[in-house]
Amino acid sequence: MSEKEVILTQDGLRKLEEELEHLKSVKRREVAERIKVAIGYGDISENSEYEDAKNEQAFIEGRVITLEKMLRNARIINDDEIDTDVVSIGSKVVLEDLEFGEKEVYTIVGTAESDPSQNKISNESPVGKAILGKKKGSIVDVNVPAGIIQYKIVDINK
Repeated sequence: MSEKEVILTQDGLRKLEEELEHLKSVKRREVAERIKVAIGYGDISENSEYEDAKNEQAFIEGRVITLEKMLRNARIINDDEIDTDVVSIGSKVVLEDLEFGEKEVYTIVGTAESDPSQNKISNESPVGKAILGKKKGSIVDVNVPAGIIQYKIVDINK
């Protein structure tokens, strides 16, 4: 079984590389120092500082492995690949909620980059799936836990 392709924008690639570098150069050193200090307290069998530091170390190493795997399987979406005729990964899409008349701008990204607080939604999210491949002016129905939301695709940009 092959590993899943990770689709990233250039910005998403940069952020993952920065996080990986920070974990390897800063966080590893910090947690190693915490472990050393905790061992200095003596008996590690009942030492919560030691336990916390070891747990953080395990988390950091796990995240490093995850990031390295994501970067190894990354496919970068370049600006010239972003289509403005239909919604694709990398598109900035203006959606209008037809019930409330509110407009939102979303950037469609791969799962690894999604961040709803930054209006970056995954191509695998309900809204992302519903609008992928659709043209400006299309009306789409999105199934959400509360029912169905209808959106009109007002504009598609890079």
